[in-house]
Amino acid sequence: MQNILEIKEIKKTFYKNRIPFPAVDGISFAMERGECLGLVGESGCGKSTTARIITHLTPPDEGSVLLDGEETRYLKGRAERELYRKVQMVFQSPQDSFDPRRTLGDGIMEGMRNRGMSRTQAKERLYELLWQVELEQEFACRCPHEVSGGQCQRAAIARALAPDPELLICDEATSALDVTVQAQIVGLLRKLQRERGLSLLLISHDLALVQTLCDRVLVMYQGKIVEQGTPDQVIRHPKEDYTRMLVDSVF
Repeated sequence: MQNILEIKEIKKTFYKNRIPFPAVDGISFAMERGECLGLVGESGCGKSTTARIITHLTPPDEGSVLLDGEETRYLKGRAERELYRKVQMVFQSPQDSFDPRRTLGDGIMEGMRNRGMSRTQAKERLYELLWQVELEQEFACRCPHEVSGGQCQRAAIARALAPDPELLICDEATSALDVTVQAQIVGLLRKLQRERGLSLLLISHDLALVQTLCDRVLVMYQGKIVEQGTPDQVIRHPKEDYTRMLVDSVF
């Protein structure tokens, strides 16, 4: 099957008081179209930096990022905007990802309006998206602080789906929610992936969550990919000491 995403020897180093801190240290992996791939590891291991590199929010120091076989590192203008259409991200804190002074509906429609869609067309699309994420139309008129965390995260998923992306990256998208709501969001993501044929990159520190949803798992530690395989292979038969520690902490 064709790879939608290929990461080749990506490196990124940050500096604090001129002291280097390698966040991503030469990682490589590929992701098949329609696959759900889990990227797991403790906080600070480089997962979110990897996501930001893929989405063009953080430039890598070295390496290559290919989407549909095309190098994305140096895209500008219209080509860069097309990348943003193909790849969307859902963040950890849904309330923080919306403008608190505007309604959820305005936040979801903003990207559509920026791409030239009329307000009438954008509103029709908005209601379709709310239905897909199992929210009533009335939520379009509410502000982020007027809804629960789970409802706000559903709205954030609707916003990410608006441009019909091919790859959806969820960066700890359920970690700020309680266990019951987490299960609901995971079920929604699974349904959307199946119905839309989405490729889904699920970034999490939670192996149990990844086991529920993912086809393959990459384990990241100190900026490197230290283990990979199916969820059963990684969780039932871990090869690396760090992976065993992660498994023991959950199970």
